[in-house]
Amino acid sequence: MTVQNVYDAVLAYDEEEVVKLVTAELETGTEPEKILQEGMVAALDTVGQGFSEGTLFVPEMLMAAEAVKAGLEILRPILANLGAKPHGTVVIGTVKGDLHDIGKNLVAMLLEGSGFRIVDLGTDVDTELFIDTAQKEKADIIAISGLLTTSMMEIDKAVRAVREANKTRNMNIKVMVGGPPVNQEFATKIGANGYSEDAPGAVEQARDFIAN
Repeated sequence: MTVQNVYDAVLAYDEEEVVKLVTAELETGTEPEKILQEGMVAALDTVGQGFSEGTLFVPEMLMAAEAVKAGLEILRPILANLGAKPHGTVVIGTVKGDLHDIGKNLVAMLLEGSGFRIVDLGTDVDTELFIDTAQKEKADIIAISGLLTTSMMEIDKAVRAVREANKTRNMNIKVMVGGPPVNQEFATKIGANGYSEDAPGAVEQARDFIAN
């Protein structure tokens, strides 16, 4: 039994098997970080690549993320006790007036599976709540989602407010935007630091922010 089995179980979308294999690996003395990175994060990256190439779709990504989440339930307290720190903290939510959350939830799950600490504010999130929470949680990134075309005005408002708060509250928070009505041109126009058209791309963007 190796970490490869964990990887394979994630790609098979088998939550119960992931839990069983993660537990078994820990019992044989495998480093928790190795299980996380090589067994779970690597599998999510493979799924993300398949999605980008058009060979996998949202249901498969959700199932893989759920399998990783099941494994994380076991690993998270162990990693915390060992002093392992998350890559960074992301405050995520859907803007005010928009109750859609499938895309937001997928991004949150993939980010968590990739080692980020997630503070999920849910849907219909007021701009000030994004900022206050990010400040309180010492977040690195605010990720803002919207599905409705009418949400673009709220996304614009939220991004501008975060940029202003960075100046007035002495914060340095990157802001990412995403959702069907959003594109790179719009993200650039409103001053967002990052944009991705899909969840795997959002993870890569977040990793880049932390690395740089």
